[in-house]
Amino acid sequence: MKWFITIWRTLNKPAKYLTLGTISLSAFLMGIIFWGGFNTALEMTNTEAFCISCHSMESKPYQELQQTVHWSNHSGVRATCPDCHVPHNWTRKIARKMEASHDVWGWLLQTVNTDEKFEAKRLEMASREWKRFDRDDSLACKNCHDYASMKWESMSKLAQKQMKRAAEIDQSCVDCHKGIAHKLPDMGTSRAPELIAQVGSGESSLQVGGTYFTALTKPLYFNDTTDVEAGTLNIATKVTVLETQGDRVKVGIDGWRKKVGAGRVIYYDFGLNILSAQLSKEAALEEGVMEIFEQKEDPMTGLQWQRVEAKIWTEKDFLVKDLQPLWDYARETYSTSCSVCHTQPSEAHFDANTWPGMFQGMIAFVNMDQDTQALVQKYLQEHSSTFDKSAH
Repeated sequence: MKWFITIWRTLNKPAKYLTLGTISLSAFLMGIIFWGGFNTALEMTNTEAFCISCHSMESKPYQELQQTVHWSNHSGVRATCPDCHVPHNWTRKIARKMEASHDVWGWLLQTVNTDEKFEAKRLEMASREWKRFDRDDSLACKNCHDYASMKWESMSKLAQKQMKRAAEIDQSCVDCHKGIAHKLPDMGTSRAPELIAQVGSGESSLQVGGTYFTALTKPLYFNDTTDVEAGTLNIATKVTVLETQGDRVKVGIDGWRKKVGAGRVIYYDFGLNILSAQLSKEAALEEGVMEIFEQKEDPMTGLQWQRVEAKIWTEKDFLVKDLQPLWDYARETYSTSCSVCHTQPSEAHFDANTWPGMFQGMIAFVNMDQDTQALVQKYLQEHSSTFDKSAH
């Protein structure tokens, strides 16, 4: 303790021989040395050599990068790890370095030190990066790729159409260009990777008699072995497990259908255009698939509706026990995506049958994959004024 007291007294003692100018100059020089050392150390961690010094980075993402246009191209301009994964803005760079402490922890615990571990974590890691790119409007991409400098006439007609629209709204590049530098995660039938990363790929074991909800739009089949599709099971649809066989499960889909044609479309409830499933004509007419319980007329349209249960097969994956995570994701997506141009109406502002037309007019101005579109629309319909009477 004595040495600490001695140092403290020395630091507090007035200088006998040094002038104020000497002290100021010394402090200035020490500041330069400290800042230079800090910045040098910071830049050393900002090199590709530093990134791939970790075996799990060198053996997987670095090898994948070498197979892409970002590694070798006709212009000879190559992107390195920090070019894409470290923000160029100084304040964001420091924040990113602080976030990287999570990576150090992962390295210590050897979270992705094998191919198997890496693949198991690939979707989670990719989703985190996509979210960061989206948060920064893909600024890392735009440091090299500038909409204003693009040569439209050298693009295909389809590319021109997509890119010009993206330029008009300064769209985040990663919205469309996932997998441009690394392999995409194994997402099965997923076209909504961020959604699946959040809600999961389904229950590990399904119980006969249990009720589940579809986390993605899924194909339907006539039986447990055929590859011939019998229709489509919509996202966020409630099903009851009737039988399991290998990788497939026979489910019961309760709902209503219009007595028109083959009655292929199953709706959530009487008189509501909330889609649960669309069967093929052959499946809708197949004996034993559709069971009818009652029939009544819609006073608004004069159409006859039938309450039915379809018993049909689908894959076991992407069936979840809890619907709430799907609604939470849909609510957040609706809130963030649909408030870009204006304040979006509340869920209960329209009824269930009005929302599809209103929502389809909105999505022309945002970027959503088909599963996300279907989920958000269904969320809005099932939380509309038809079910929530508090708004009107």
